[in-house]
Amino acid sequence: MNAPVQNTNRKAELLANTVEHVAIDQYDARPIIDSMRKMSFTSRDTARAADIWQMSLEDQDCSTWLTLAGSTSAGGCMHIYRDMVKYGMIDAIVATGASIVDMDFFEALGFKHYQAQSNVDDRDLRDLYIDRIYDTYIDEEELQACDATIYEIANALEPRPYSSREFIYEMGKWLAAGNAKKPDSLIEVAYREGVPIFCPAFVDSSAGFGLVKHQVERMKAGKPYLTIDAIADFRELTEIKLKAGATGLFMVGGGVPKNFAQDTVVCAEILGHEVDMHKYAIQITVADVRDGACSSSTLKEACSWGKVDVTWEQMVFAEATTVVPLIASNAWHLGAWKARKRRRWNDLFTA
Repeated sequence: MNAPVQNTNRKAELLANTVEHVAIDQYDARPIIDSMRKMSFTSRDTARAADIWQMSLEDQDCSTWLTLAGSTSAGGCMHIYRDMVKYGMIDAIVATGASIVDMDFFEALGFKHYQAQSNVDDRDLRDLYIDRIYDTYIDEEELQACDATIYEIANALEPRPYSSREFIYEMGKWLAAGNAKKPDSLIEVAYREGVPIFCPAFVDSSAGFGLVKHQVERMKAGKPYLTIDAIADFRELTEIKLKAGATGLFMVGGGVPKNFAQDTVVCAEILGHEVDMHKYAIQITVADVRDGACSSSTLKEACSWGKVDVTWEQMVFAEATTVVPLIASNAWHLGAWKARKRRRWNDLFTA
């Protein structure tokens, strides 16, 4: 009889310290960026990336896109990305399903991420239903509640194909209807601001479990079911590229989101349109270039594919939580976002 109580106490002990997210207006990083501009190595790269990002915000003809891969949202940058949308710095988002569902939507439901304690056996974590992301914990029981919510949303929708953008729009609509325990999540703010969120590998996340359950139960009952149409994702983001003209990319990590956003240029050309390569691009990554990948390629390499112009591009080889808050704060305090037109690309598909 004591074991469950002991486990409960141990779990509560391990999940005692929540991750606190930094916000874009909490500090002024301009002096730091100014100092870095006079330094070398990654500091100077970071300052140049901040300058390029500022140029994209000052360019009234430029539509800015954010791509997210990795776990920086769980690690404390969640409100940075939300604020980028809130203040009109971002017009479209391409992300992993984990960043959007397991992290942002998860916290919108009232759950938290926790700072991990050192020297804890992962087998013990499994017994306690605690999932670990490097030095961050997630309560697996809460994550399964997130899965169940996705299942409920899917069951309430018309059974037909949806792009991930369309399904995430419905998630934002559901949150905005009074269901959010934590207001102003990235999904909810993007819904209000008309900013589309694409997750090309949407089911590679907590959403996948809920959607599989939805399909299996509907199939057993002989009823039609919802599907996620990844081709529609590619088509819709390419339509945005065609409407946008000049574009700037703020890329955190690499992987599918980075390549997906870059490939819209090639896709537009395949469809017979003349489009410019992405005009501005910064990428923050720790990936190594020597294996030929670097989470899809360096930005200069991407130019050879016709994706990114090399005039205003910068790779920053750094762990993203150390530099994203600096670049974002610098841009917020410089204030070019105040004069930007909000594109509301979601309205292309919902009007």
